[in-house]
Amino acid sequence: MPVVQYGHWGHALLVFPTANADFLEYERYDLIGALAPHIVSGKVRVFSINSINSMSWMNKGMPMHERSGRQAAYSGYIEEEVIPFIRDCLKNSSARVAVSGASFGAFHAANQFFRRPDLFDCLIGMSGFYDLTWLLDGYSDENVYFNNPMWYLNNFHDSHQLDLLRHHSQIHLITGQGAWEVPNASRRFSSLLASKDIPHNLDLWGHDVPHDWPTWRKMLPYYVGERLGW
Repeated sequence: MPVVQYGHWGHALLVFPTANADFLEYERYDLIGALAPHIVSGKVRVFSINSINSMSWMNKGMPMHERSGRQAAYSGYIEEEVIPFIRDCLKNSSARVAVSGASFGAFHAANQFFRRPDLFDCLIGMSGFYDLTWLLDGYSDENVYFNNPMWYLNNFHDSHQLDLLRHHSQIHLITGQGAWEVPNASRRFSSLLASKDIPHNLDLWGHDVPHDWPTWRKMLPYYVGERLGW
């Protein structure tokens, strides 16, 4: 699976495509262009990978257990291959990486972040959902459970991982409230995080802010440039 990187210095940021898109989506929709001042200045170094959705959750012809298995394999691939690759690029074998995504990409970013906070230090979820239930048709197995943040975080008790989330991480859930947005998905996830005493920022943009690339071209550069302290 290909990986593209933009920049040579700065905090590593791994971005996940929307829906069925590929590793060049952020470049095609000019989000890399919007981030260019921060990339050139050495504030951020962006890595982008393919989505798995067309071979898992959005493949209606595939049996559900195969879809969940593909999701589990994708999560393992990121943890066991992509993060070591990024750390090698950084020449830092213990670096924690930031993650971001919009729409379905926000789900994948959050899933990776909460599965392994020892690998990731910052989540920027844009216009996201954080619960797979609407795609499952009532199905559940171990692979679904351990890749659905709304489920596994309910029973999350690992003291070391919770310490990382509570004291050594940044979590930002950002969403518009305009056309095609579902702000209640972010509100629900925020409530779960609050119940686990996990600090985070829920940022609701206006009712004129739609679920679309012009929104995300504003959100991500603003957070990278103004909010994260990099």
